[in-house]
Amino acid sequence: MELYYDDVLKIIVSMLVGLLIGIEREYRSKPAGLRTLMLVSVGSCIFTMLSLKIGTANPDRLAANIITGIGFLGAGAIFKDDNRINGLTTATTIWVCAALGMSVGAGYIFLAFIGASAVLCVLSLLVFAEHYIDTRSTTRDYRIVCAYTADTLEAYEKIFRTAHLNVIRGTQTLSQQNITGHWKLTGSKASHENLINILLKDPAIKELDF
Repeated sequence: MELYYDDVLKIIVSMLVGLLIGIEREYRSKPAGLRTLMLVSVGSCIFTMLSLKIGTANPDRLAANIITGIGFLGAGAIFKDDNRINGLTTATTIWVCAALGMSVGAGYIFLAFIGASAVLCVLSLLVFAEHYIDTRSTTRDYRIVCAYTADTLEAYEKIFRTAHLNVIRGTQTLSQQNITGHWKLTGSKASHENLINILLKDPAIKELDF
């Protein structure tokens, strides 16, 4: 069997591209870590090389199916937890890593490294921007269970506004003598922490979720 050094080089480079992104994901303890992203990159690279070597009428057909397969793989990383969607960044990282592996397999090695650098900038540097935005404005769901009176809801919403939070009233459930209230509150991290301290000291609250 003839050994093609260019193909070996492409596989090694695709491993390196997956390694660079995988290290960042592994450091942050994300579901798709080092081995997963390396395998995605190498697999995409090999499939792309095969599609070019088979020499069919449409050599891009095999490579195009990589996108579909990676879509199913990425969908498995997305899940819903307490009204929040988690795993979108992980799924997108898998998708982009496959694209980088395809770039290497097609011979665009420089493009793959530029793409990997862009991905690392988004995953690493923009974390600080996200943290800054979260400290300025973040939305949380609150659930309060307390004894019902005619002005219960208005009284708590007044407390929310005093804490400098924007209030969106959700569903309210009356059960026997208790009322369960749901709110979406938006404001700074400090405002949320101040409100939580106030609510934790309120003896009228029987249950509190935030």
